[in-house]
Amino acid sequence: MQFGTSRFLLGHVAAFVHTSLEAGHTLDDILVVQTSSREAGKQKARDLDTHRQYPLAIRGRRGGRDIDVRETITSVTGCWIADEQWEALERHVVEHARFIVSNTGDSGYRVDDDSALADVPTSFPGKLAKLLHARYSAGRKGLTVLPCELVSRNGEQLLTLVRELAQRDYSDVGFDTWLTTSCLWVNTLVDRIVSAALEPVGAVAEPYALWAIEDQAGLELPCQHPDVQRVTSLAPYEMRKLHILNLAHTYLVHRWQCEPQSSIRFVREAMDVPAWVAELRQVLDEEVLPTLAEHISLFSLEAYRDDTLERFANPYLDHALQDIAQHHATKCQRRLQPVVESARRQGIATPRLDEAISSAQSTTHSR
Repeated sequence: MQFGTSRFLLGHVAAFVHTSLEAGHTLDDILVVQTSSREAGKQKARDLDTHRQYPLAIRGRRGGRDIDVRETITSVTGCWIADEQWEALERHVVEHARFIVSNTGDSGYRVDDDSALADVPTSFPGKLAKLLHARYSAGRKGLTVLPCELVSRNGEQLLTLVRELAQRDYSDVGFDTWLTTSCLWVNTLVDRIVSAALEPVGAVAEPYALWAIEDQAGLELPCQHPDVQRVTSLAPYEMRKLHILNLAHTYLVHRWQCEPQSSIRFVREAMDVPAWVAELRQVLDEEVLPTLAEHISLFSLEAYRDDTLERFANPYLDHALQDIAQHHATKCQRRLQPVVESARRQGIATPRLDEAISSAQSTTHSR
């Protein structure tokens, strides 16, 4: 079951399951659940339920090759609206579900004053607590929960929220034990740019993709795919994404802001300027990678750097620097500052990162 109708999930998890089904590795189709009360979201769900097979355009570069292909994704068996089909949804969770995947947006883990005892809880954790309680009450075994929200330790955080609701609303020690011992709450990290929607249903995605799933006892993966990786720890994957890919985006914004008259708008255009690319590579090779090598092998870091630069140069992706520049000073503190502090402890000079952080701070103070 997939909670969330985002184009990201359509171009990521659903695409992986499609490939696995086609290869005979997977038996389970996907039932998508629309969770919000927004009418636009409900209409999107109706469109997906009508057009269960949809196109996925994969456009960009990977491994030095230009890729521009279109696949038809057939892994979605239907899409239900939680507000309108709750009883059927509850029966399905009790009788058929094996995996729960979610990507419920920036506010997906907000509970506020929600209750699992409501006819239809408003929050995703509230809905999940109520659905899992129905399954527990029916004497069924637990499920594997694989959240894809961009939250560190997302499986653990989601379990904490569901347990808090369950303990308050049901006061059932047996249910609490079932949640923690019969269900698996798995930390995952996702990485793929799904850049656009196709109407009425479909998506455009870059070739690069990763679904890193942190291993634990008893874990069965929902599909087999080269970009679905069972890993011992997510820590190095989170570190690479934050301090190479995200850092490089933020550094490009700094470089772009240094030339306010530039006509460059997109990341791909910045990658066509040799001086900018050379400077970005210098930052990564002289300041970032040597610092991160304290925790991650240099070989792995260099491979991820190459993937990152190739993704930035994707000729089909209009990733606006202006969009990345939102909350720039905060992003510098989160993406650059930890590298600078670690480098300082190791005696590694970071003049360009220092300059980028200082520039962001001075711009903020001048407003």
